[in-house]
Amino acid sequence: MARPAIAVALPASEATPVAAELRAAGFTVATVNHPDELEALLVSRRDVAVAILDGETDLDQSLEYYGLLRDNGRAIPALMVMSDRALARMDVGGGEVEDEFFSRPYSAESLRWRVEAMCIRSQTVDDGSGPVLQGGPIETEGWSSRATVIVVFNPKGGVGKTTIATNLASVLQSRRGHNVLLVDADTVTGHVTTSLGIDGVRTLADSWHDQAEGGPREGIAEIASAHPSGMRVASLTNSPLDTDILEPERVVDAIQAARRGFDFVVIDLHPSYSRLNQAIFAIADRILVPVTPDVPAIRAAVQLSDYAQELGVRDRLALVINRANSGVAVADMERTVGMPSTALIRSGGLLFVRAANEGRTVIEMFPKEKITEDFDALADRVLGTQAAPPPVKVPFALFNRAKTTARA
Repeated sequence: MARPAIAVALPASEATPVAAELRAAGFTVATVNHPDELEALLVSRRDVAVAILDGETDLDQSLEYYGLLRDNGRAIPALMVMSDRALARMDVGGGEVEDEFFSRPYSAESLRWRVEAMCIRSQTVDDGSGPVLQGGPIETEGWSSRATVIVVFNPKGGVGKTTIATNLASVLQSRRGHNVLLVDADTVTGHVTTSLGIDGVRTLADSWHDQAEGGPREGIAEIASAHPSGMRVASLTNSPLDTDILEPERVVDAIQAARRGFDFVVIDLHPSYSRLNQAIFAIADRILVPVTPDVPAIRAAVQLSDYAQELGVRDRLALVINRANSGVAVADMERTVGMPSTALIRSGGLLFVRAANEGRTVIEMFPKEKITEDFDALADRVLGTQAAPPPVKVPFALFNRAKTTARA
């Protein structure tokens, strides 16, 4: 499961932390201090995916490095690091190989995410629709794995989508040891980052607006913010007016690229059947449908179940019964909605409010509460390590009303 090798030709003060960050991400790193060393490396290894070059301190030497990346039929992309001032003077015209430019000052982590994106584009396995490799016999087992995409959706708002998405992501990251990316794809009323206390968020729409004006190309993983739980959190936009730039196919491509760096991508969607949502449905592995025991929520879930065949997602739908201790039998809800339940989440009351006020999840703040056990069970169902929840016997009054109304 070896990942590609990265050549690093930076000043020692920068090469050391950058190499450490890349090695922590699983890359093989070779630091080079002279063009002869890079040439020897390229002769001895066929899996060098990216070369990180200093585009400012010694430009003549960097040009020698750059020439070696193109010699003998090679087409290895370069990531040139330089100051904003030097970058402004560069001619960054395109070519067959997609080189990148990165400005100082920078963090080792941000550079690592740029390398991840470059590897995805240039030397790694694609989404299955084209050639597997563009180069020699590189071992690709680790790169071919893709994150499981879990979408949280109900065409009705107020059923706990964001609560379930954030806390499921937190469990998978902090209690099950998986690398998780949480994406707020609610382009109208999304508040994932707000509920998690993440300020000053750079959204995907911000990045794409900047790119249109000559800024760098960034992926979702690069703009994502770190959360204390360990997961990374990204938002498509903080403005409902960004619909033009968030073209569905482009958004889906960005999510697909981000799958390479994570075990799970959890996506919170807006309650609508928009073109964007339908495009995301198409790449989802699981679609969790939060339903509360009330007539409007059940009716919306019935509608989704009816449309599921047309949307091509019927086999990926599963109920998550939120506030499950509030009055409707699970088995009856399953029959009414026409899809199986995967977990029961009891009412959390003020626990969710207290957690949101701290910018945390219930999982982090209340690890011993029953509500956290419910999210543990949901995570285990997602991971395939727990059986379906048993039916819960509670009064039928609300169900009988819901069943009649929903089928009306």
